[in-house]
Parts: sequence; C-alpha cells; structure tokens
Amino acid sequence: MTDAEEIAGVINVNEIVRGSFQSAYLGYYAFEPFAGRGFLHRGLRAVIGHCFGELKLHRLEANIQPENARSIAMVQRLGFRREGLSPRYLKVCGRWRDHERWALLSDDWRRRKSPNNGLHRTADGRSEG
Repeated sequence: MTDAEEIAGVINVNEIVRGSFQSAYLGYYAFEPFAGRGFLHRGLRAVIGHCFGELKLHRLEANIQPENARSIAMVQRLGFRREGLSPRYLKVCGRWRDHERWALLSDDWRRRKSPNNGLHRTADGRSEG
C-alpha cells in the first residue's frame, strides 16, 4: 500500500501444506502505475517475514516465467535461489509457459535478516553458526 493508502499490487500465499512439508507457493504482481517504486518489495518482505515467523513455514516457492527479468531480480534480492526449470508449467493467456522455480528457506531468510549473518558470539568472543 502506498503512503496515500492506494493498493499498489497483490501478494498471495497459496497451497500451504503443513505436516512434514511446511511449504507454500508465493505469487505477486504490481499494478502498473506503481511498478518499480519499491512498494512490492516492501510488501514481499513483510509477507515473507509473516510466513516464516507467525505461520512457521519452512519454504516458499515462486514460479516465474524466464523472460520476466524484473520478477527474477526481485526474488534474487530477497534471497531466493533458482532450483530449476519447469517446462510448460502454467497456462498463461491460452499458452503453456515454462517457469523457473525459485525457493527461499526459513533458515536462509533468518540468516539474511540477522545483523551478524546468522553467527552467534560465544561468551569468549568466538563465532558459532
């Protein structure tokens, strides 16, 4: 949401699977007048924090068409890693499209959020991870 309380885009968390999986799919898009202005990035940071915090998920996956450079750059900045390509993964505008699988694990997110990159100091000053 913008400072003027306008909706800048949509973020959704789908197909949450509990049990031993603790995973979900992440989807998002910005509305055109707000694209590239940082609103979606801030929103995604908040949603990811909620998923790995309150929801206690272990993994989030985003599936992105390979030609969507802005979206790929976004997930890279957030710490997602490319896991592979899913040929003809999803039908978009009447055509089956390939998608890259990008995933983020809760441990990796916590390390990125930690001021000391996930290392903890012992009483004698040594680093432990």
